[in-house]
Amino acid sequence: MSTEVLATESSDKGMIILNRPKALNAINLEMVRKIYKHLKKCEKTKSLMIIKGTGDKSFCAGGDVRAVVEAGPTEESKNFFREEYATNALIGNYKIPYIALIDGITMGGGVGLSVHGKYRVATERTLFAMPETAIGLFPDVGGSYFLPRLEGKIGLYLGLTGFRLKGEDVLKAGIATHFCESSKLSDLESALLNCPDADEVPEILSKFNSPSAKPFVLTPQMEQINNCFSGESVEEIVENLKKDGSEWATKTLQTMSKMSPTSLKVTFRQLELGSKLSLPQCLNMEYRMVVRHLENSDFKEGVRALLIDKDQKPNWNPTTLEAVTEERVQSFFAKLPDTEELKLGA
Repeated sequence: MSTEVLATESSDKGMIILNRPKALNAINLEMVRKIYKHLKKCEKTKSLMIIKGTGDKSFCAGGDVRAVVEAGPTEESKNFFREEYATNALIGNYKIPYIALIDGITMGGGVGLSVHGKYRVATERTLFAMPETAIGLFPDVGGSYFLPRLEGKIGLYLGLTGFRLKGEDVLKAGIATHFCESSKLSDLESALLNCPDADEVPEILSKFNSPSAKPFVLTPQMEQINNCFSGESVEEIVENLKKDGSEWATKTLQTMSKMSPTSLKVTFRQLELGSKLSLPQCLNMEYRMVVRHLENSDFKEGVRALLIDKDQKPNWNPTTLEAVTEERVQSFFAKLPDTEELKLGA
């Protein structure tokens, strides 16, 4: 019996604890299956659901992409994404209050387990990022749904650059709904587990909500982000950043120059399309995209360079934005054979 997910329940409350601290609670297929099953069961029988990670370092650092890439485009790796995305859709439409305690690292798959739920509680230790363009992938787990819905062009900026938000800034960006000091998390958890009625959840969360009046970390750059990232293409964004010429713009260009050019272009298109789709539609689209990435993309090379050999020297193919054709970008979004489509409803 796997103890990597502790699925517990008290009389009328459900809880999921990601229990793989050595791997920063990164999720694999077996964990996804257990999470999904417990969510389904508790939705019908419990009054609320809490999800959290073990240890103080990480809520969930993502999906175990190294294992997925080493396996190649097998049925098992496709199943991982298939079932992970189905779990994200379930969370997005969950019938009882869903409270994610995103204490520590929350990236990739960890974002998918939290951001679509009704309540996301950050602490001063929260570190949020969607760093997928650096490994030749794209911000999946519903990134195409939630990123374009953040204020202005913040979502596109976060999706293309993998910029990391910390602590209260995760709340101020609109990714978390509440902020609670980590020292008070166990009190918050007790209050939730002991509340007689799930209608009291919003009140309990606001009682523990204690952000400071400090401005959002990106406020000084907001105007530049909105100007530069409103380009009609990634090339135009790069031009805008060059024209801007500030220290921030130069740093942003340096960051983007390390990313997979294919990933940048695919992510740009993904967020543009996702802004007009429902969460299940976004996940259906992302499933097409991820299957293509497993078959032929920079994903394998990115994971090799950043996570396996750790030489930080990925050989992207192609190496420039200009060389990534429109046809190539489109190929990631093409329909799969009918029997392989994800087909999440509405």
